[in-house]
Amino acid sequence: MPDATAVSEAEWAAWRAFLDMRRQLDVTLERQLRRDADISASDYGVLISLFEADGKQLRAGELGTILGWEKSRVSHQVSRMELRGLVERRLDDADARGTWVGITPDGRRAVLHAMRDHAATLRTHFFDVLTPEELEVLRTASTRILGTLEPCDD
Repeated sequence: MPDATAVSEAEWAAWRAFLDMRRQLDVTLERQLRRDADISASDYGVLISLFEADGKQLRAGELGTILGWEKSRVSHQVSRMELRGLVERRLDDADARGTWVGITPDGRRAVLHAMRDHAATLRTHFFDVLTPEELEVLRTASTRILGTLEPCDD
């Protein structure tokens, strides 16, 4: 009886190609953000999340849920960004245990500066490489895979 958990050579090849592509795309995007906006991909994730949020702020826990990060990672990242003047923290007046993270004017400038070049890099290395049909297959497959996974809300 064949092993239902066995992975074929074609499956391994697809998996390795996906991992290699994702790693190199991440490196390319990180380089672009550092070069064009002097921020990291983690900085960008925080800043774009805050920029798109109502009131340009989120509770630290919400930010972690959006980014799929643990509480300690959010705390360390926000601390580093706070020192650079990109974000600010304040206690939640309604819940002393909670903390709000908000984008500062410098953070807003940084994310606005990064957005155009980031989109252009994505266009060059991702969107323009795929046909509309391939993009739809990728979206459908990604959505299906996400449906089998537990949310990243540590």
